[in-house]
Amino acid sequence: MAISRAQLLKELLPGLNALFGLEYARYGEEHKEIFETETSERSFEEETKLSGFSAAPVKNEGSAIAYDNGQEVFTARYTHETIALGFSLTEEAIEDNLYDSLSARYTKALARAMSYTKQTKAAAVLNNGFSASFPGGDGVALFSTAHPLVSGGTNSNRPATAADLNETSLEAAVIQIAAWTDERSLLIAAKPKKLVIPPSLMFVATRLLETELRVGTADNDINAIKNNGSIPEGYTVNHFLTDTNAWFLTTDVPNGLKHFVRTPMSTGMDGDFDTGNVRYKARERYSFGFSDPLGMFGSPGSS
Repeated sequence: MAISRAQLLKELLPGLNALFGLEYARYGEEHKEIFETETSERSFEEETKLSGFSAAPVKNEGSAIAYDNGQEVFTARYTHETIALGFSLTEEAIEDNLYDSLSARYTKALARAMSYTKQTKAAAVLNNGFSASFPGGDGVALFSTAHPLVSGGTNSNRPATAADLNETSLEAAVIQIAAWTDERSLLIAAKPKKLVIPPSLMFVATRLLETELRVGTADNDINAIKNNGSIPEGYTVNHFLTDTNAWFLTTDVPNGLKHFVRTPMSTGMDGDFDTGNVRYKARERYSFGFSDPLGMFGSPGSS
């Protein structure tokens, strides 16, 4: 449906001082703080996790050497979605000199809408990360206490008991990440990199990561998290997280959260011969998801 003069009546009358509502600032590309971006040339992408070998056993004198087998563990699939939006102005609105005043404003509004959609879809990976309705390649949610291993054990990338962000829970998360193993139960020396939080936790994060002494105590102890460099990249605020108590840690485990770009953002305009309307559109195609769940640690908070 085209934007007509009836929808823009005030702009045709004298005495109008200002147009507003389309010039709001917008948050940047916050997904880049969390996701690794790659390009794609296919309708979907798949990434398969492999299992290595178990710890080497002792070979007794005269006995045969032991042999082990590697195998595929699970496959994560990324199915790209096409995101598109447009608007059009009627021929009459253009004739009545509304083109110049509105085309630039609505083009900015179109860009803002496309950006908002991308950030919402990116954050949905974390927002849905505690739900069994959104399983990963290993069959469980992104954040689970029981990611199955080929060896028969499990890895956990969330607290056994949901905890709010504080000194105790953050230290426990660092310790828990250090205990992660590969598919054959060999330690992988994983470390946290960055704390990801909603706006409601930004002041808590500042106190935890940037003060020299411990937070909220009368003791003159050092802030061990800061002193040890436990969260080397500090924290980032994601304004599209829906749970005000949930918090997350990115880790140095590769192939965690992924963003595949199938078709970058493109814009276009044309005139419709039958109506004389001018149409504008924006389009891009991409996918967000995760391969190795150990690329993240998350807690839903206690409430």
